[in-house]
Amino acid sequence: MRTRLGFAVVTAVAMLTTGYARSASNQDAIPVPPPNPFRTVAPAPSPSNTAVPAPGPAKAATPAPNPSKAAAPAPSPSRTEAPAAYDHDTAAGFWQETDDQGRPGAWFLFVEKDGLYEGRLVKGFKQPGQPLIETCEKCTGDQKDAPMMGLTIVKGMKRNGNKYTGGSILDPRDGTVYHAQMELSADGQQLGVRGYLGIPLLGQTQIWTRLPDDAIAPDDIPDESHGPDWKPE
Repeated sequence: MRTRLGFAVVTAVAMLTTGYARSASNQDAIPVPPPNPFRTVAPAPSPSNTAVPAPGPAKAATPAPNPSKAAAPAPSPSRTEAPAAYDHDTAAGFWQETDDQGRPGAWFLFVEKDGLYEGRLVKGFKQPGQPLIETCEKCTGDQKDAPMMGLTIVKGMKRNGNKYTGGSILDPRDGTVYHAQMELSADGQQLGVRGYLGIPLLGQTQIWTRLPDDAIAPDDIPDESHGPDWKPE
């Protein structure tokens, strides 16, 4: 069961990741030198030798603003959203799944939807020797041929304290859907995810690790993916 299940996340998810780097630079202001007390001050001109300047030509008046000229638009505010603050007393937030060797396989984002919790794939790590899977060809319904990024893997989890039951987990390799249940650790930093056929006793549990709420910038979080035949309700 461990080989079959493991939720197939590590082997099924083979996506490249992107990263962002930010840089900033500061320029030191040039200090103004203090006045030199030893510099000789030029004598004031003698009143008898001061020539009276001739009156200059009239200064041109500043033209009035043209009302027909469009004003420059104000700069638009930044479109970057602030990271969401997830309730760490629940399963909401980012989670990392790892394989038996501790290598990261995928990142998931869990959210509450209509009173139930679900988790979708938001980042994958390519595993050596594993094929690249871009769409869920074996999925059914509105997830048929849906992009892997944004694919909802865990669905219908009903919360009861730190335990979540009554849900399902998808194996995107062959479209098989297993029963699933989860349990959140007391400190909210680990999530036990168990998939099974028949009864929970015959299942397999993986321990996922919570990631920071800003693990992925809001603009970079994949939306929930659907197949080409999906129609919004």
